[in-house]
Amino acid sequence: MDILYSVIAFILALGVLVTVHEFGHFWVARRLGVKVLTFSVGFGRALWSHRPRGGETEYVIAMIPLGGYVKMLDESEGEVAAHERQRAFNRKPLSTRVAVVVAGPAFNFLFAIVVYACMYMVGVDGLRPIVDGTMSGSAAERAGFRPGDELTSVQGAEVESWQSAAQAIIAASLADRRIEVDVVDADERRQERVIDLGEIVVDDLTRGQFFDRIGFAPARPLLPAIIGRLESGQPAERDGFQIGDRVLEAVGRKVEGWSDWVRIVRERPGETFPVVVERDGAAVTIRLTPDVEQAADGVPFGRIGAGVGDPGDLGGVADRYFVTERYAPWSALWKGAEKTGEITALTLRMIWKMVRLEVSLDNLSGPIGIAEYAGVSAQSGLSRFLEFLGIVSVSLGILNLLPIPLLDGGHLFYYAVEFIRGRPVSETTLMVGQRLGIALLVGLMGFALYNDLARLLGY
Repeated sequence: MDILYSVIAFILALGVLVTVHEFGHFWVARRLGVKVLTFSVGFGRALWSHRPRGGETEYVIAMIPLGGYVKMLDESEGEVAAHERQRAFNRKPLSTRVAVVVAGPAFNFLFAIVVYACMYMVGVDGLRPIVDGTMSGSAAERAGFRPGDELTSVQGAEVESWQSAAQAIIAASLADRRIEVDVVDADERRQERVIDLGEIVVDDLTRGQFFDRIGFAPARPLLPAIIGRLESGQPAERDGFQIGDRVLEAVGRKVEGWSDWVRIVRERPGETFPVVVERDGAAVTIRLTPDVEQAADGVPFGRIGAGVGDPGDLGGVADRYFVTERYAPWSALWKGAEKTGEITALTLRMIWKMVRLEVSLDNLSGPIGIAEYAGVSAQSGLSRFLEFLGIVSVSLGILNLLPIPLLDGGHLFYYAVEFIRGRPVSETTLMVGQRLGIALLVGLMGFALYNDLARLLGY
């Protein structure tokens, strides 16, 4: 079921994002008088095609959903009738060609703003960034963090949850080694803490080790071990758990709360053990076998596909420990634009750090990693899936603007040369660039796929 979720979510997400990108090219080309022959989502053999009666554009859904294209009338791809030459792409002024090429990535950024706005209107649940304690000798301890400190901003940017705080600290670490964090302490006084990263590198923070490396112990509510959510087809459901079950004992000892229950499960991947639950006032024994999952560092852990339920169902506990970021439409749109800008800046910094070999190339993900993330986000709720769409849309926009032949950025590079020289680049240059672009893209995709397989196999 996990694989099925991932495949469906991946195809849905990629189909939407490719359609948005290609629609940008299509819409601007039509508005600027370029004849569009084909609008295709996907590559390869057509699974479906349609040309409206009297229309000039064929709409296609193709077999391989890893991209798409808009084919325009162009003399470089065949003879064009004299009466239609003014509608050929190659005959249009440089400004028009640039606008058509830029439109694809631009629509990806605009789409990211919209989906992030929708995410904030739906509401994003998170754990408040309250410090329960710090680890001995850690950067957080050296910075002076105390139990009860609640992070309010990082480098001047407001944060409302541990997720947003972690993202802000990771982003700041790409530029600075000393990070200013504003907090409200347990006595409601505003304080400033300065985290000195020392020997901590970005790779440490992006591999699921953020709290361990910085040294934060987040404050978590002592929740009762009551099953509030079950994922279809996962071990908890398969082995007989029901929503509302209160876990009393596991592996022969009393379960103190939800955190204790999670720890027991994670420490026993693939192991079958007895669990006693209270159901309708009676004790029921279940034999549970967690699935084996691989952490980013290759260490296996157990997972059963059960959750504690929505924060809103936890009464007064929710007010103290959980937060929901939700905004009215216009405010959400502004927040969506801010979020898009933040993710764009973070992605560009990460790429630059990779080029300078200051960040490991292991951070690159290919189709397997993206599909896995798509499945997890889809099962986590609408707001998380929208967040996933926003991240991938920004990444797709940036990727297409890289100056690599075959991509939009490669065409823009050729147009820059044409602007300087006063004439288009030669056919020979275009052919050489095309071969180079294919080699670069195949190499990049191959490396990202290798990273996916290495993570999947625990290497």
